[in-house]
Amino acid sequence: MAGYQPKKRKMTAEINVVPYIDVMLVLLIIFMVTSPFVTQGVEVELPKTTTAQSASELAGDSDASFIIVEVDKDGNLGVSVDNEDVVRGLSLRDIIIRVKAELSLKPNSPVAVGGDAATPYADVVLVLDELSRAGIPKVGLLTEIKN
Repeated sequence: MAGYQPKKRKMTAEINVVPYIDVMLVLLIIFMVTSPFVTQGVEVELPKTTTAQSASELAGDSDASFIIVEVDKDGNLGVSVDNEDVVRGLSLRDIIIRVKAELSLKPNSPVAVGGDAATPYADVVLVLDELSRAGIPKVGLLTEIKN
């Protein structure tokens, strides 16, 4: 027995990854379950409707017109009545005069303000505010042009 030496084991430094995978899967499940409840944003109550109305139904008159005020990305203004060609290059005062003149002829005409995607929001709000100050009762935002 003098010559017997126990075999020396070589020490290995390996990480057992199975417990880490288990922990990661549990965390993934927790995040997936809780993520719908952790939403950030502003609570907004959107208007609801059961039937959509066209512009002519909104106007309430068969001879009423739909007035569109447009703002482009450079802040230039234009106005269109009943889908006719847009008159561009008008000042805000000219737009108000034109809209008031059209409303004096057809008082039930709705007025919509629209802008392209590159238009600064402040420009659209300025036009909305000035039209409201001028005493125009029905001013809304244009969201989609229907041909």
